[in-house]
Amino acid sequence: MSKPNLARRVAQAAEIALTTRKYVTFLDVVTGLRWLHTRHVDVWRQGRAGTLAELAAVDEERLLTTAALLRDWALAKGLRPVETPYVAGTRDRRELRFTTGPDQSPFRVHWLSPDLSEARVRRLTEAQSKAPDLVVVAPLEPFTCASCRDTGPYLIMEDDEPHCLTCADLDHLVFLPAGNAALSRRAKQESGLSAVVVRYNRRRKVYQRQGLLVEEAALAAAEERCLADEEVRLRRRERDRVRRAEQDVEFQATMAAEIARLFPGCPEPRAREIAEHAGQRGSGRVGRSAAARALDENAITLAVIASIRHLDTDYDKLLMAGVPRMEARDRIRDAIEHKLEEFRRAG
Repeated sequence: MSKPNLARRVAQAAEIALTTRKYVTFLDVVTGLRWLHTRHVDVWRQGRAGTLAELAAVDEERLLTTAALLRDWALAKGLRPVETPYVAGTRDRRELRFTTGPDQSPFRVHWLSPDLSEARVRRLTEAQSKAPDLVVVAPLEPFTCASCRDTGPYLIMEDDEPHCLTCADLDHLVFLPAGNAALSRRAKQESGLSAVVVRYNRRRKVYQRQGLLVEEAALAAAEERCLADEEVRLRRRERDRVRRAEQDVEFQATMAAEIARLFPGCPEPRAREIAEHAGQRGSGRVGRSAAARALDENAITLAVIASIRHLDTDYDKLLMAGVPRMEARDRIRDAIEHKLEEFRRAG
C-alpha cells in the first residue's frame, strides 16, 4: 500500500472515531483499518501478549508509520494531544507495550476535539489515567496454574503466565453474574477488591463480560442499597427506555435521508425500510456500527447491499440449497451491482 493511500485510509478511520466520540486514539485507527480485531486488543489489555504488534496483521514499521500519519492528520485538524497511560488488567498493573521499540509515546497519544468542554476533557483524562479493572478469564479449556500446577474455574495472568485464583489470593471473592447494572456498580463500589470476569465467545470472536468477582460482604451491602430504592430505579429505567426509542427513530430517519441522497433511485419506502432494519438497536447489524452512526458512505452502502442481497437476488434460496456462503455471494455479485446502479440513477 502506498503512503498516500495509507494516509487516506488512516484519515477515514480517524474521522469516524472523531465524529462518534470527539476524540481519536491509535487503537481506533488500527481496528478501523482491520489490522487488529477488538478480541486482539482484549487479549493485549489482559496482559496475555508481550506487545500489540504480535497480534497485528502488519509489521511494527507499518504501525509506526500509521501513528505518524495519525499525528499529522490530527495536528492539521487542530486536535489536542493528551498522552495517556496504558496499563494491563493484571495484578502487577504493568505498562502495556505497543511494539518492541524503546519509544511507546507515539501510540499513547489521544487526540481530543477542540469542541470538547473543559469538564468533558477533565472527565476523559481522569478516566483514562485510572488503573483498569483486574480481568479474570473463565477459560473454555482446562488450564494449568503456573504456581500450583492445579486448575480451576478462572485464571488471571501474572508474569505472562496463568494462575488460579487461590494462588492469586482472589479465591475469597464471590461471583456476581452480569445483568443487574445497579447491583454490579454498587457491589464494585463496596468491594475493596474486585475483578471483571470475561469468557471468549468463539462464534462472535470476542471476549464477553460474564460478571464480577467481589467480596461477599460488599455484595450483601449492595443488595440492601438496591432494595431501598428499587421503585425509583424502575421509573428511571422507563424514562430511559422512552428516550432511547426516540433517539433510534431520529437516527433511522437521518440514515434513511442519507440513503436517499446516495441512492436517489431507491424508493422512499425502501430507504426507510433499510434504515429501520439496519439501525435497529441491539441488532449488531452494519447500521449500528460506529461508521454507520457517523453516516460513513461505505457503511451506508453496505446496508443497502445487504437489503438487495436478501430481497432482490436468489441468495437466500442458494443458502437453503446448501450452496456455501461465499460461493453464493459470488453468484449474485452481478445482480447486486445492477441493482445498485439502478438505485444510483435519479428518478
